Amino acid sequence: MPTVAVKLYSVFFKFLLKQRLQNRIQDSLQESDPFGVTSRPGESVAAANPSFSDGVATKDIHIDTFTSLSVRIFLPESALAEPELAPGATPREEPRRNSLGPTGEGLSSASGGGGYLGYSPAPGGRRRKLPVIVQFHGGGWVSGSSDSVANDLFCRRIAKLCDAIVVAVSYRLAPENQYPAAFEDGFKVLNWLAKQANLAECSRSMEVRKLDAHKAIVDSFGAAVVEPWLAAHANPSRCILLGVSCGANIADYVARKAVEAGKLLDPVKVVAQVLMYPFFIGSVPTHSEIKLAKSYFYDKAMCMLAWKLFLNEEKFNLDHPEANPLAPGRGPPLKLMPPTLTVVAELDWMRDRAIAYSEQLRKVNVDAPVLEYKDAVHEFATLDVLIKTPEAQACAEDIAIWVKKYTSLRGHEFSY
Repeated sequence: MPTVAVKLYSVFFKFLLKQRLQNRIQDSLQESDPFGVTSRPGESVAAANPSFSDGVATKDIHIDTFTSLSVRIFLPESALAEPELAPGATPREEPRRNSLGPTGEGLSSASGGGGYLGYSPAPGGRRRKLPVIVQFHGGGWVSGSSDSVANDLFCRRIAKLCDAIVVAVSYRLAPENQYPAAFEDGFKVLNWLAKQANLAECSRSMEVRKLDAHKAIVDSFGAAVVEPWLAAHANPSRCILLGVSCGANIADYVARKAVEAGKLLDPVKVVAQVLMYPFFIGSVPTHSEIKLAKSYFYDKAMCMLAWKLFLNEEKFNLDHPEANPLAPGRGPPLKLMPPTLTVVAELDWMRDRAIAYSEQLRKVNVDAPVLEYKDAVHEFATLDVLIKTPEAQACAEDIAIWVKKYTSLRGHEFSY
């Protein structure tokens, strides 16, 4: 069972969550704003630090002109290591670089870089390419952000353990932007990654850096700037989707859209997804939904209210295709879905439906293991008060072991 401290904090957490949801109900009566919001006042946030603090550099990017959609990029320091050579290849002498930071890569200085002290990839040379993990935070559709203190710590941990670039998404929140805004934002990020990869390739082939001082390429939509960290170190052909709580619903939606898009997303290829305690519901209650309806932190009544704020009263349906993964008529066929790791907590009332979805995937020969953690509660590995516990660290390590099976460069047998 959870400790006394966790139980007491759960009571306090539910009280605050109820107040926040009731405030959001009042907000839902106002006219919606298409631009939207991606964070809430009063939530603790971690500032971006582009200079490898704690072994990971971070930066924030607003990627959509018409909405508040933004991402935080987490680049592990391991990206600066020498890239592995192909079998039979011989190492090539690299030119010596100036202004090297403590990690051996270029760091802009205040005296010569206009005050920017973060990591800047030096031009030319071979780069170590890392897989990309697109992460969607939790928060019951109405709160949370990619730069919250807890999410920042979680993404740093995943970036280091998985040896991957993490792109954490700050999608638009409800009720200002109800369904399908958050889902559309998720897939929009995948398209942005594909565009970035193509722009980077064009930049290399056309030597744009020599032709344009602003390092920009003009495409059919206007000026598009190449993101240097992704251009230098990202391998979008090894893309993992990772969703937390309601973010797992977004990840599963994006995975299905990626399957439908096929080669239109090239060179982005979703090779696997991780669903951490998904926010699944349904009209026919499962055993855990009955037994654990008043469970810790996120009980059933609170979650139902959050879903109503997201779907609105008119569209609210317990068997909505984005709420119930077992609802009929969902596409594409399950056999086309990428390998899916599902993380569940023993004391989470939504656990049974997540397990049932995993079972359906295994029936059509999709690699879909389930990791269940004893005496754990919903968001036990990502909630601010629990993220530093041994269980949270162990969960991240377990995820990393499975993820590396699909991001390894030693073979392509795991890609679908």
